[in-house]
Amino acid sequence: MARYLDPKNDLTFKRIFGENPDLLLAFLNALMPLAPGCLIEELTYLSPEQVPDNPGKKDSIVDVKCRDNNGRVFIVEMQMYWFEAFTNRVVFNAGKAYVRQLDAGDDYSLLNPVYSLAILNENFDHKTDRFYHHYSIVNRENIDEVMEGLEFVLIELNKFKPETWSERRMAVLWLRFLKEVGEKMFVLPEELKKNELINKAAELCEQGAFTPEELDIYEAYWDRVSTEKSVRNEVLRANAKLEAAKTKLEAAETKLEAAETKLEAAETKLEAAETKLEAEQAKNEVAEAEKTILLARIAEYERQNSKQE
Repeated sequence: MARYLDPKNDLTFKRIFGENPDLLLAFLNALMPLAPGCLIEELTYLSPEQVPDNPGKKDSIVDVKCRDNNGRVFIVEMQMYWFEAFTNRVVFNAGKAYVRQLDAGDDYSLLNPVYSLAILNENFDHKTDRFYHHYSIVNRENIDEVMEGLEFVLIELNKFKPETWSERRMAVLWLRFLKEVGEKMFVLPEELKKNELINKAAELCEQGAFTPEELDIYEAYWDRVSTEKSVRNEVLRANAKLEAAKTKLEAAETKLEAAETKLEAAETKLEAAETKLEAEQAKNEVAEAEKTILLARIAEYERQNSKQE
């Protein structure tokens, strides 16, 4: 009884799609948004390493890269976890493949479209249940007007359910293969086994097809993925704590401002009361002075009358 390795692992994914053009051709025809008359008939592998012209620029490596019989370039990437810059990387790799088609002095008419397929083992769009995301350069006023050059397909594998894509049978089989086949599987489901291409891909995932050294590489990949996920999650937790602390600080500052405003109002009220008290005291002093003057005048009046008598 065969034990299957996970086809999403870097080693197995490249073994299946990077060394078997018939499987890659069927995979791309099933999953890419190609019109019936524009399907891939033949393909040639290209180097997955995209070396820049200038040594100071960024190098990049994709999982699988090929060119079809019509000159179109296809890039395939399998990503085990989501990070914010992933879409930037997808665009970067496709853009680099696009511009690298021309040498200095070549005419722009020689450029062929570049299609990028990225399969994600985690979700990134939490606002929708859609798992298939097709991006192209379109006129925003009329989306039927498409500027050819770059197209992108991102697939969220965790969201995929066979019943949601029943009209694309081969696409369903390939995504089921990627999602279901793994180390806990010993018997390939009959629906997958019946398809010659899927069955061949599954056979390439059988543990017995790998040397002990290759199995070490397979395990090392999972260790690396686990470490990267742990680091990513730690960063996310730290960012969440930072945001919570910032929110708490903002609330405290708002509360402090309110208290200061209240204190200023109280101080103003106190100053008004003190001013009023000072005015009352001054008024009393005036009254005392007037009383003293009046008594003095009365005394003087009585003294004058006393003399006259």
